[in-house]
Amino acid sequence: MNKRPLYFDYAATTPVDERVIKVMVECLGFTGNFGNPASSSHFFGQQARQSVEQARAQVAALVGATPEQIVWTSGATESNNLALKGVAQARGIAGGHIITSQIEHKAILDTARQLQDAGVAVTYLVPDAEGLITPQAVSEAMREDTFLVSLMLVNNELGTLNDIPAIGQVVRERGALFHVDAAQGAGKVAIDLARWPVDLMSFSAHKLYGPKGIGALYVGPCAQQRLQAQIHGGGHEGGLRSGTLATHQIVAMGSAFALAAAAFDEEKASIQRLRERLLDQLLSIPGVRLNGSAASRIPHTLSLTFSEGEFNPAALSHSIAFSATSACNSASNTPSHVLLALGLDARSAGRTIRLSLGRFTTEQDIDQAVQLIKAACASAPAFWQ
Repeated sequence: MNKRPLYFDYAATTPVDERVIKVMVECLGFTGNFGNPASSSHFFGQQARQSVEQARAQVAALVGATPEQIVWTSGATESNNLALKGVAQARGIAGGHIITSQIEHKAILDTARQLQDAGVAVTYLVPDAEGLITPQAVSEAMREDTFLVSLMLVNNELGTLNDIPAIGQVVRERGALFHVDAAQGAGKVAIDLARWPVDLMSFSAHKLYGPKGIGALYVGPCAQQRLQAQIHGGGHEGGLRSGTLATHQIVAMGSAFALAAAAFDEEKASIQRLRERLLDQLLSIPGVRLNGSAASRIPHTLSLTFSEGEFNPAALSHSIAFSATSACNSASNTPSHVLLALGLDARSAGRTIRLSLGRFTTEQDIDQAVQLIKAACASAPAFWQ
């Protein structure tokens, strides 16, 4: 059996924590917590309902929300669609203006373009040289008819961290709603929705050691009456998202968020140390450049560009699991829209890799990855000729 590659693609997805798997499995099978939490009044349904509400409280606790502000979805993509389309449709889709950026996830960009085709004006902000969207850029883009601003907390390719509280203050002063895609930020950034001027925030379980296929949308007080459901058929989740709730996935997401809350400081410090160990060694390679702000970022994600002739990516294909682009670009095999917006040309984007660390990364993984990457650089001349 071939040796498994080193895993450095946590930003794409995380393995489910064994502790999360345990609580998830307990919701399956006849002897488990399998009842319908949405409509059954008997013991089995009520038991499932209690578990769902406990999970809702666990998700809320990590991000400073209240449980009733958390709406279950199938993941951050659906949450993003519900936020953007839901706000636009609730106000009447004709006209109006929204603001996003050129470096958002495709779940935002593709949805914004659909709204644009339907008659909504959209401004796509250009990031600064550090890969950040500044409060000033948002302020300058605001119009009298701006009704929604949607920006990432953490960029999925760069790891850069926007100043969401400052941007939110600008948006709130102008009377628009503020949506934040926090799929890459939950559990890595201290989020406080009780204080932050944010109206909608998207989350995903599989970025935080939970299963795929489950996520949530935070709906704050200002957004509750300004959001239209996208999935109908029973009026579940306060009328915002119909469908039988997947107890096993929801309980798993709650467990994953609770584990992240309990280990937040320790895990962040550990990954910070590992990131410094990795980055210090990689930046010693001639021609290697870190993309995005060195200061305003999470420690988990690195985007590195190699000089032409200095890197042979094929040499790593069986030894390290990394990403040459984000998951939303890989299907089309096109250069990263994030890197292009940052000013890189297509060739430079093609010489860029994303390395992302996580809960199960070890010092041994770091040192082995460095040696493999240095070896790939040593073999580069033959590759590029």
